[in-house]
Amino acid sequence: MSNKATPQHRNAGMSKEAIEVSLGDHLVYTSSKYHTDATTHDWFQIMALTVRDRLVERWMETMQRYYDQDAKRTYYLSLEFLMGRTLSNAMLNLEMDEQCKTALYELGQEFEQVAEIEADAALGNGGLGRLAACFLDSMATINLPCYGYGIRYEYGMFRQSIENGIQTEHPDNWLRYGNPWEFPRPELLYPVKFFGHVVEYKHENGLLRHHWVDTDDVMAMAYDTPVPGYGGKTVNNMRLWAAKSSRDFDLRYFNQGDYIQAVADKNESENLSKVLYPNDTTAMGRELRLKQQYFFVSASLQDMLFRYKKNHASWAQLPDKLAVQLNDTHPSIAIAEMVRLMVDVHHQTWDEAWSLTTRIFSYTNHTLMPEALETWPVAMFESMLPRHLQIIYEINHRFLQQVMHQFPGDGELLQRLSIIDERGERRVRMSHLAIVGSHAVNGVAALHTELMKRTIFADFERVMPGKIINITNGVTQRRWLNQANPGLAGLISGRIGKEWLTDLGQLQKLRAYVDDEAFQQQFRAVKQANKTHLVELIRKRLCIEVDPNSLFDIQIKRIHEYKRQLLNVLHVITLYNRIRSGTHPDMVPRTVIVAGKAAPGYAMAKLIIRLINDVADIVNNDYQVGGKLKLVFIPNYDVSNAERIVPAADLSEQISTAGTEASGTGNMKLALNGALTIGTLDGANIEIRDEVGAENFFLFGLTTDEVQAVRRQGYDPLGYYRGNADLKQAVDMIASGYFCPDEAARYQDIVDALLKQGDNYLVLADYASYVACQDKVGELYRQPQEWTKRAILNVAGMGKFSSDRSIREYAERVWHVAPIEMQPDQQSH
Repeated sequence: MSNKATPQHRNAGMSKEAIEVSLGDHLVYTSSKYHTDATTHDWFQIMALTVRDRLVERWMETMQRYYDQDAKRTYYLSLEFLMGRTLSNAMLNLEMDEQCKTALYELGQEFEQVAEIEADAALGNGGLGRLAACFLDSMATINLPCYGYGIRYEYGMFRQSIENGIQTEHPDNWLRYGNPWEFPRPELLYPVKFFGHVVEYKHENGLLRHHWVDTDDVMAMAYDTPVPGYGGKTVNNMRLWAAKSSRDFDLRYFNQGDYIQAVADKNESENLSKVLYPNDTTAMGRELRLKQQYFFVSASLQDMLFRYKKNHASWAQLPDKLAVQLNDTHPSIAIAEMVRLMVDVHHQTWDEAWSLTTRIFSYTNHTLMPEALETWPVAMFESMLPRHLQIIYEINHRFLQQVMHQFPGDGELLQRLSIIDERGERRVRMSHLAIVGSHAVNGVAALHTELMKRTIFADFERVMPGKIINITNGVTQRRWLNQANPGLAGLISGRIGKEWLTDLGQLQKLRAYVDDEAFQQQFRAVKQANKTHLVELIRKRLCIEVDPNSLFDIQIKRIHEYKRQLLNVLHVITLYNRIRSGTHPDMVPRTVIVAGKAAPGYAMAKLIIRLINDVADIVNNDYQVGGKLKLVFIPNYDVSNAERIVPAADLSEQISTAGTEASGTGNMKLALNGALTIGTLDGANIEIRDEVGAENFFLFGLTTDEVQAVRRQGYDPLGYYRGNADLKQAVDMIASGYFCPDEAARYQDIVDALLKQGDNYLVLADYASYVACQDKVGELYRQPQEWTKRAILNVAGMGKFSSDRSIREYAERVWHVAPIEMQPDQQSH
């Protein structure tokens, strides 16, 4: 397919004057407003469409380039894409930010006010979705032919407010005012089937065929969003699917006067893409989640195969033309769906279909926790996806036959490896399906990968040695330094040039300035300005006064027991007790900032949020404390809030129990912005410490091996509690209702989890080491010159942690795709 006529928009130049013309055109022809009538929201839409015009040209050129060169493409399947706001990111990547801001200013508008109108595209829950967004940015920046595929959730991750200390969830209607960045594709519709039953019949060639009939069908409609790389040479596509009913309106019911039933099928079908991650504490929520996973996977695979067949007559080349990456277990039903499409729809033999499938797919694992590895009841599969269950049974049978021949007589090994878990209620192990059906499996940090091989997937490493590899995660420096922290980005570029924007390894050149007093002063001034901005945000939103000269101690991440926000709270209580007792009169003033959302059905995480807010209420209002200590919980943590918090951090809290965090990317963002890390040897912390230098990292806590040894020996949290007076005092204050006098037993569940139910994440075991390490943090913060040196060395050491490096590794080691450069005749566009 080729269409050389890529249009040129008459006003799509990059000069301030061309941008002003575009703004004027959109004001009249898109908004139909006079300058004096336009609202701030109108100006946002006008500016977004002006930038989008420039994106579209490059987007179409990019897609044409891929077709012309018949490029092998990577398709990234992710149930989450936490994109955040697009306007500033697109302007910076197209290198048109200054022209846009100036043009808008000359029309009487402040860019900051206009940009603030944009809703976060909160199509993700946390690190998984943000990683996917960083990866899309890197794929485009290094000119890789890649698509992202996901779901266009009508309501994103809930909006969090704190009411009386309690997390309250509100719908995140991010599409309320439309989305100027997306292009609906009503002509791109694919049927997705559910339920029904399977009919077997013999084809005239004698082969057994299967027909999935009497199904409930939903239509998947595509919405495309351009994703620009830095410099704008490549603009890739993110295609999100929305569920549409196959029957919009049942006239029968309407004519009978039953107007609700007339649209019931439409409403039920379209619920599929209504909300991100339905609460899976209910049977209906779990069913909807599996439906979502299959819905977007089926539509995406049909779309890939349709695109392939436009230019290729035979299926033989399929693995040479596409690679599919499964981002965690959520899309792993794609393995069975590809086999179904190949065998049942395109009539390949089983062996042909399986060979194609295993050469196309690769799988990224993001968790070491067995309970977090998705499994689904066989009964649910049998009802909802009956053909897929048959295919999974066949895949499992053939796989176990191979293992049996390789390791004869080891029945327990077969049980452990089986895709079907036969213990208790029979369940489909989705991670096992992903591993068996992929040619490569990767962990996301060196420790994580090693633990995958030693623990949860040890049997797979034994029967498929070498299949599990490591590719450490990364973050995009374009958003997390250039966009989020323009002061530091400008300071860095002024000293070493702008090459770091596409080669983060260039940051090592900053080592030459570590003892430069002028550079140190400028570095401190940037940090202080960022802290002042955050102080103003906290004052405006929360009416809390914070000292910008205090140490900003920051923990921002999803609220979960293994991430140990509880350990942080215990330390805050300890500092509070020290201040009240007068034993530490010269304590360094500290502001502890926590942000993050708890899953709506996760009662313990929500209770931890309430505890943080109750402790904050007492600490922040105790006159004896004065300005020495503040605890602040910033609600509704999302990408935009992260962009405000991260640049202001002095200290980065990465305190998960060793062996629980797969990688973490918040640790990378914070260190990249000049925060020092206090952390355990967990996830990517280990590699960060190696790169920035052990002396520039505050290490505490048990190692993974020590954690396992403590558990083997019989962990006794009561022993730690009784043996440490400060710890006992802090826990007793929580237990006695000190922070909630109106309801003394409010936190009994937390106290019981620590003292009576085994303290699963060894909070008490690591407490003393953590507090001692925090004392060292305070001592160093008294020495601003030394602190600044170490902060500069942290920034200088972060070159490894660009998502560009991660994506290059995937491209070379897993996908075998190459960059598709812009042709000389396209350079002039």
